Amino acid sequence: MTDTLRRRLRALPDFPADLPTFDPATAPTDPAELFLLWLDEALTAGVHQPHAFSLATVGETGVPSSRMLILKDLDADGWQFASARTSRKGRELTENPRAAMNFYWHALGRQVRVVGTVVELSADASARDWAERPAADPTPNPAWQLYAVQPTEVEFWQASADRRHIRHRYDNLFG
Repeated sequence: MTDTLRRRLRALPDFPADLPTFDPATAPTDPAELFLLWLDEALTAGVHQPHAFSLATVGETGVPSSRMLILKDLDADGWQFASARTSRKGRELTENPRAAMNFYWHALGRQVRVVGTVVELSADASARDWAERPAADPTPNPAWQLYAVQPTEVEFWQASADRRHIRHRYDNLFG
């Protein structure tokens, strides 16, 4: 069975044939600017939920966990997402306030990795985020927390049909 599965997996196509090109020499100095450009291109290409990303955290036992979330904003505070502080991710972020985000846009053969320290944003910002949720309960949720990843590293990855994939990395961000 394993050999059959391996052959089936190997036969699957990797990426579409008409991938965009990316020249790191033309990249802006601010990774947020490049991310917003790529996000706009994903929207234009019709990528479904281009603001969705995988968030990986690690609790006190050192065991990683990952789940899908939605980017709420990107500003001077960092790359924002929200969750209940009482959830597994909320508890893990309290124990170890570092995380990795990964955006993946298959149709464009692109991914963006963001790694950094996670900070809690203000109670007012968290309450506003709770109130703006679709079909939100109008009752305030004191456990709801708006977080921001303040990146130390952001990597942009562009797939290439010849498998010479392009990586462009920003390091030593947010001090």
